[in-house]
Amino acid sequence: MGKVLAVCTSAVRGVQKKDRGAALFVANHGLDGDAHAGDWHRQVSLLSADEIAAFNARGADVAPGAFGENLVVEGIDFRTLPVGTLLRCGEVLLEVTQIGKACHHHCAIFHKMGDCIMPREGIFTRVLEGGRIAVGDEMTVQPRDTPLPLQAAVITLSDRCAAGERQDESGPAVARRLQEAGYTILEQLVLPDGREGLTKALIRLADQRQPDLILTTGGTGFSPRDLTPEATLDAAERLAPGIAEAMRAASLRITPRAMLTRAVSVIRGRTLIINLPGSPKACTECMDVFLDQLPHAHALLRGERMDCAR
Repeated sequence: MGKVLAVCTSAVRGVQKKDRGAALFVANHGLDGDAHAGDWHRQVSLLSADEIAAFNARGADVAPGAFGENLVVEGIDFRTLPVGTLLRCGEVLLEVTQIGKACHHHCAIFHKMGDCIMPREGIFTRVLEGGRIAVGDEMTVQPRDTPLPLQAAVITLSDRCAAGERQDESGPAVARRLQEAGYTILEQLVLPDGREGLTKALIRLADQRQPDLILTTGGTGFSPRDLTPEATLDAAERLAPGIAEAMRAASLRITPRAMLTRAVSVIRGRTLIINLPGSPKACTECMDVFLDQLPHAHALLRGERMDCAR
């Protein structure tokens, strides 16, 4: 159980928020009058009062809202909560949608201290049920009545698609197939071939948004720019080679050129990452191999099951 110490808003983005003492939280929108409210997954940001106090002990001297957070709460270690956690504060019900954030432009706090805690300690939520939150209100972590729906992200690797020279057909085909299988698509990206950009995207998605599955398409061949497997291995914490092996074995029954694919399958956190070929047809054929087996894999990664026996 935690206690709300500050309720902060700002009318424009990119500035520090001010403690208003109380605010109205609107379902599927966010805080009334706050610049970050809207139809997206980062409607309300939260930060632990303990983390702010520890940062101030280093000489930061920051007030509530200085990091752009909406709610400052003591007694809950937000960084340990997985995506999908529910937070109840009176009438308001929040769902955690992202852990931490990328810092693209260093703020004044970073320039002063050489550090900022919001990118690694802050969390983001959407408002499921609206109401009013005021300083002094209690907040609790509420158990979910049903499991979080399966969530996925799709990344297309193609220099020409990223440059707008060719339409991406594989990414949308993969996303449609996942939606038909019951997944919610969190993000669908098109990136140039190469290593660094994909590695950063995989780490961001797996660590911050924590989808059950990330499927990449493209960049698995022998061309110099085909570096999807290397980028995926850079982001990996554990290997899951059986999936890639099964795809190659099945594809070899269709074409002998399947032996030339270098696709890998790995795990980061609770996220399974699988490389697919570049063509829509080959993507569909490969997804036929593993898609039915993934619910069991996701249950194991989520900790909902502890064995693989039939």
